[in-house]
Amino acid sequence: MVYRPEQIEVGLDDVVGIDVVKDEVVRTLQLFLDHESFARRMGGRARRGILFQGGPGTGKTLTAKAMAAEAGVPFLFASGTSFHSSYQGATQRKVRRYFKALRRIARKEGGAIGFIDEFDGIGGARAGMGRGLLTSPSSLLSCGGLEGLPGTADRFAAASTAASEQLAYNGGGDLQMAVNELLVQMQSFDEPSGLQRGLGWLLDKVNLFLPTAHQVRRPKVTVPNILLVASTNRADGLDPALLRPGRFDRALTFDLPSKAGRRQLVDHFLKRKAHEPDLATDEHRDALAAITTGYSPAMIEGLLDEALVSAVRRGADAMSWSDVEHARLVTEVGLGQPVDYTDHERELIATHEAGHATVAWLVAPQRRLEVLTIIKRANSLGLLAHGDRDDVFTRARKELRCMIQIAFGGQVAEELFLGDVSTGPSGDLTYATRVAAQMVGAAGMTDTLVSFAAIAGSGYGGEDMVGRVLGDSQGRESVEQLLSEQKVLVRGLLGANRHLVEALRDALIERHELVGHEITDVLEAARERHQADSTRSPRVALAPVAPADGDEESRVIDLRDALTERPT
Repeated sequence: MVYRPEQIEVGLDDVVGIDVVKDEVVRTLQLFLDHESFARRMGGRARRGILFQGGPGTGKTLTAKAMAAEAGVPFLFASGTSFHSSYQGATQRKVRRYFKALRRIARKEGGAIGFIDEFDGIGGARAGMGRGLLTSPSSLLSCGGLEGLPGTADRFAAASTAASEQLAYNGGGDLQMAVNELLVQMQSFDEPSGLQRGLGWLLDKVNLFLPTAHQVRRPKVTVPNILLVASTNRADGLDPALLRPGRFDRALTFDLPSKAGRRQLVDHFLKRKAHEPDLATDEHRDALAAITTGYSPAMIEGLLDEALVSAVRRGADAMSWSDVEHARLVTEVGLGQPVDYTDHERELIATHEAGHATVAWLVAPQRRLEVLTIIKRANSLGLLAHGDRDDVFTRARKELRCMIQIAFGGQVAEELFLGDVSTGPSGDLTYATRVAAQMVGAAGMTDTLVSFAAIAGSGYGGEDMVGRVLGDSQGRESVEQLLSEQKVLVRGLLGANRHLVEALRDALIERHELVGHEITDVLEAARERHQADSTRSPRVALAPVAPADGDEESRVIDLRDALTERPT
């Protein structure tokens, strides 16, 4: 499909939130437009191909279209699967036809940009060629995060990691021959046109009858100005021969936008979407950028579109902040489902979720409490949504311990207030175990410095980190000890702050759902009432905390409540 420059409705001004990639794209365009002077004055070779790699919705196709619009040249779009055919040899013919059309239009229009989306569908590694790694072969020591921990900025990382562990595509038959055809065609930009070949053949025949000194020289071949852009989510699965300089000279990675990039995207999208005055303030726009950690540009726009749908549903002509919050809850968790809880179930679920929120508020003030609900959504009877206020790329030991403590908040609250434990904490235990296994087996945050990640792929205890750690007796013991210690701390913390749990529980039973500041308002009010009661009381009653199983001496006091002025 050929798009004329005037048919493309996007430009580089629409490429926002990915400034590093955009700067490199602008430099590539400058070389594309000044290729003649670049070659004549400096002896350089302009880039022939550029590969966009990254997760879905990160702006690869949009950027390619913007490049063609800014350059003022035709844009030839094709997808990797559009070259496929069930007939032998047809795939290669389609590849040749595409590049022939690209050369013809480039000569006619003074340049052209070709774009092949989902390039891994046609450029997969051939049998025996391995994978097209885009990293340096030298050994590198890098600082990174851990697997599967909360707040990871790149939600696509898990899929990318899984893909990188797979063997290369061992395509055969037509698809493997198509890769060979691609290699040939990507070197064909310097080939003469049909007319030039015909004229050269005619001159060769004429020169047979002429003496050497009077032979006519062949005309110089005019090289068309072509830039081939390809995009893929699986760059590691491409054939390595495609990735050498001269074919794809540059590979650009489209990462998920940072908080600053998300703020730019919010401003950009809200320019053309109807919104109420509350979304025009810097406070709410900064908050929207903060709560969309891990969102791609397409996901942010989709969130705002869903917010507009919510506004239409309530009869408004513009979205508000409450519409955005509702849209985020729907897109990430699911639609609320009416369930007739029994009184006991309602109290149980509210107590469980209040325990989570109370622990999060006490031990992790740097985290943002977003939604606390006992409305059934998807597979959750209730939930606490909380996140980092800023983008986080690595975690300290203290933070990870706090995450485990938050996970235990629900179970401990059930034990303290109801004297029993339900099946509700099963997911919390799974999460806490995974975090503890990462601390023990990968980060050296306990009494062992052995990394279980070093034996990945050996079949020892399973393929994932948790399986390897729990498959080792010493590792399992370390995980169990770490989890038990954190649960004891949570038991003491909630025992000394029962008033906070009770306040949140009662608010949830009454209102069913608390969003944002509503959660902290309840907690702040409960703390102020408790402090006022303690001040009026002649003595501070410090009730003993119920000890954990096997721990007869565990007693924790809330020092903030105890530090009141006593009469001498």
